[in-house]
Amino acid sequence: MEKAIRKYWPIFVLPTLAAFSVGFIYPFVQGLYLSFCKFTTIKKATFIGFGNYAYAITDADFWHSFWFTALFTVVSTVLINVIAFAIALALTNKIKGSNFFRTVFFMPNLIGGIVLGYIWQILINCVLSLLEKPLLALNATYGFIGLTILMCWQQIGYMMIIYIAGLQSIPDDYIEAAKIDGATTGQILFKIKIPNVMPSITICSFLTITNGFKLFDQNLALTGGEPAHASEMLALNIYNTFYSRTGPQWKGYGQAKAVIFCIMVILISMIQLKITKSKEVQQ
Repeated sequence: MEKAIRKYWPIFVLPTLAAFSVGFIYPFVQGLYLSFCKFTTIKKATFIGFGNYAYAITDADFWHSFWFTALFTVVSTVLINVIAFAIALALTNKIKGSNFFRTVFFMPNLIGGIVLGYIWQILINCVLSLLEKPLLALNATYGFIGLTILMCWQQIGYMMIIYIAGLQSIPDDYIEAAKIDGATTGQILFKIKIPNVMPSITICSFLTITNGFKLFDQNLALTGGEPAHASEMLALNIYNTFYSRTGPQWKGYGQAKAVIFCIMVILISMIQLKITKSKEVQQ
């Protein structure tokens, strides 16, 4: 079987490689080229050099969206991972009905972002109305809080499953040996469980950071970037630049912003992976 796989591996790889090339590599290369063009359609593109990038890096709305997105990503990443890890700890302590709670916590992840956005918009606006506070579309601070609540509610269950898998992979011998040596619950947590769960922390941190930066549909449905683009995240800013304004230059500006956005996310993700992977331990 191994000899046959080594001999015929191109046959198995080709369909996936072809789909990946058509669905990702070709559009990515074409989008990179279009970021240097003024265009209305991909067949009507005029090369203009770095003009689109010059506009993008001097656009105040773009940088406001970046810092708003960065702050949101930091806050949501910390909250999601801390709460998900705490729930995973509780559900791996053999409590009654743990499987039921795992299912309940995971279910919000199955709901689409647009649907979640509109549901939480109604819920949060009702609460704000009762408290006589400005609605989400009228106050950027409440919009930020609303996005954070929505993201936590959707993502915590998914990260919880990853943390549960990490906690269950820790050999029981480690815990038993620590207890025999007189280690407290806190020492077991910080000296044994967290170091051995670092691979799960790496994965969850990567997912929450990238999800935070790429957030689009929830932002569109919950606040729409209001008021006056104050709660507009990077993906929504790019979308609005590309589609909401007329003229060939705006599509080029939007494409340049998308390339810058892609590079930012890649760099930030690589830094995060390097930091968290360096803290992983071998079992």
